Amino acid sequence: MKFTSAPTLETGRLRLRPYEEGDFEHFAKLYASPRSRYADGPVSRPTAWSWFAAGSGRWPLVGYGAWAVDRMSDSACVGAVSLNHPINPHEERELGWLLWEPYEGNGYAIEAAAEARRFAFDELRWTSLVSYIATENGQSIRLAERMGASLDQDATKLADAQTRVYRHHLATPS
Repeated sequence: MKFTSAPTLETGRLRLRPYEEGDFEHFAKLYASPRSRYADGPVSRPTAWSWFAAGSGRWPLVGYGAWAVDRMSDSACVGAVSLNHPINPHEERELGWLLWEPYEGNGYAIEAAAEARRFAFDELRWTSLVSYIATENGQSIRLAERMGASLDQDATKLADAQTRVYRHHLATPS
């Protein structure tokens, strides 16, 4: 099944929805800050715009991409999750997550990432999914492990020295 735009998904507290132009300010703020160091940042505003647009624009091209994540109780945009396929030949389909700083520590990242993973396995019928995580990003490593993902030593050997590869498994509890 190929999706031409991001479907809206809901969890108990969150709504994963297509990006809207107003979401870019959150994205740009994160990528202008040192907090983005584990996600190839900081970067310029034009580069952040290109990445933001690519996450949204991937849907009609390949049938997957990025979602903005809203808290349903008040519609606050708390972050983003995405399904990606990097261009390097040895890299696999990837699950990624970003949380805007004021919303950390509430379990939103794991809830949104688990729903995106469910979508990848159940709706897209993917059989493999990884998260590329900077070696020094302990917070994301702990989140991947809480989701049941395991460090894939063989895949990590193919990545650069600053990256660990965490493999998500079908029917992994979240």
